[in-house]
Amino acid sequence: MRMLNIRFNLLSALTCVALCSFANSNLNAQAYKIEASEPDFDDLLSPEFDTGERKKFKPKEWLEIEASFTVKMAPEPPSQTAERILIKWFVAVKHPEKSGALLLLTKDITHVNIPLNEEIFSSVYISPASIKRLTGKDRAGKGAVEYVGYEILVNGEKVAQETNKKVQGKTDWWNIASSTISRNDTVPLLNKMETPFANMWWDRYAEILVERR
Repeated sequence: MRMLNIRFNLLSALTCVALCSFANSNLNAQAYKIEASEPDFDDLLSPEFDTGERKKFKPKEWLEIEASFTVKMAPEPPSQTAERILIKWFVAVKHPEKSGALLLLTKDITHVNIPLNEEIFSSVYISPASIKRLTGKDRAGKGAVEYVGYEILVNGEKVAQETNKKVQGKTDWWNIASSTISRNDTVPLLNKMETPFANMWWDRYAEILVERR
């Protein structure tokens, strides 16, 4: 009888832990509300900085893709910030060698210390060299872009997503099986810290987590 009580108490304790964990995970997922904007993109000339040494060159164009979002939490922490969120970017560009085909470029960016109740931006970039690869030209990279979309995840749960165009009535077109879209790793998407724009418009953009090696 005593052994039965011990087993019953152990089972009750494990059930309680499981239910508490489930409740806490649901609470964490529901604590966040994120308002996200449709992504936008445009061509930007490479910035020039005065270093005291003038070199002759003609600035080329980068493609900048960005979107704004506002994070809300309930209850709000004393820090008035969200510790971290993950943004998964998806960009479909015209295939440079196959008519009617698309290349899917992806990038995951972890943002940290995001201020609450404030519009802030995230961005990705395509370099001049990659634009040349895609278009055969040094300018007008945005003409190569077909679709742009992104997901925002908190604690592994998707809380928002947006796109510039719907495909088959869906905003998450990157999850639709398609024979015309293939993934590509040789044309990279870059986060802001990987570009010459790293120190520009600092307060406009969410801080990026730098992986330590």
